[in-house]
Amino acid sequence: MTVYTDGGCDPNPGVGGWAAVLLYKEHCRELFGGERRTTNNRMEMTAAIRALESLRRPCSVKVCTDSQYLQRGITEWLPAWKRRGWRRKEGAIKNLDLWKRLDELTQVHHVTWRWLPGHSGDPLNERCDALVGEVIAGLRRDA
Repeated sequence: MTVYTDGGCDPNPGVGGWAAVLLYKEHCRELFGGERRTTNNRMEMTAAIRALESLRRPCSVKVCTDSQYLQRGITEWLPAWKRRGWRRKEGAIKNLDLWKRLDELTQVHHVTWRWLPGHSGDPLNERCDALVGEVIAGLRRDA
């Protein structure tokens, strides 16, 4: 299974949206949502969380994200945070609730993380970006 994710805010912090496109064989599923007051990093993380939570059984998943914060956080920083009792050398971890949830989900699924440059023409990354924009626009209209 391959999952593409994206999240964003306009402004940041502000109205935010997240989106995920899940691919399995010939099946494609889109997930999306948003919040009225959030940050782009929270939305990037929420996209990955919601995608992994939607899986009904343990899976091998490749998550493609254009967020270096998400990709580096989960692959590089998180193991050290856990060794230090969920602390950074510099103090508290931002978005700790979401990092802990991602950690739980990566214990259920075998997840590999791939960073890809945003707005570089990848059709599924662009689809996620478009869904994020639609969510943000919808939340503004409904305000």
